[in-house]
Amino acid sequence: MKNIDDLVDSASDLAQRGLSKGEIADELNVSRETASWLVERSGTGTEPDTSDDGGPHDIHVDWSAVGRDSNRLYHAGAAMADLLSKKGDDVDLTIGIEKAGAPLATTVARELETDLGTYAPTKHQWDDDESETSDGSFSRNFAQIRNRDCYVVDDTITSGKTMGETIDAIHEQGGNPVACVVLADKRGIGDIRGVPVYSLLQVIRVGSDGDS
Repeated sequence: MKNIDDLVDSASDLAQRGLSKGEIADELNVSRETASWLVERSGTGTEPDTSDDGGPHDIHVDWSAVGRDSNRLYHAGAAMADLLSKKGDDVDLTIGIEKAGAPLATTVARELETDLGTYAPTKHQWDDDESETSDGSFSRNFAQIRNRDCYVVDDTITSGKTMGETIDAIHEQGGNPVACVVLADKRGIGDIRGVPVYSLLQVIRVGSDGDS
């Protein structure tokens, strides 16, 4: 995507296909507030605020050139695994945050010789007219926590809320999250809930007081 109009068109298309705003945020690698603003601007939602300061403060990260090519995706995942390779001695499980974190976690798990699990976060159910009453969940089709040390993998960090939710969910299952890794960190976060966070890229907005 080249500009804001491309993002608006993509948000409109995803909304018309029935995705929640939380899922749209995940697909476009933006905050939920940004996803809501994009849908509203497209005319699919309510009329947006068009004043100069009405738009969200956010950074869009488009890594589709990596995601659409299996070879590039593998090498990106291998680089993420390398960041984790000396973090923890007894880690035998990698948790990928759905959707985009799961394919990256598959490579990380292969490189570090761990089992693979996935977590579907609460944000996928989020929409403006719905309250977040349902919890996220671990897929039963993959490895379970069962009091194990684990890594957590996602594509981007925007606010850190989803990563924090995943860490909490792992703790509730008796697990021990040792480290987190993402492709791009938009907040420059060193740790979440005391768990260190590593990233291939840190994308920092300069000269803005917005909090995305």
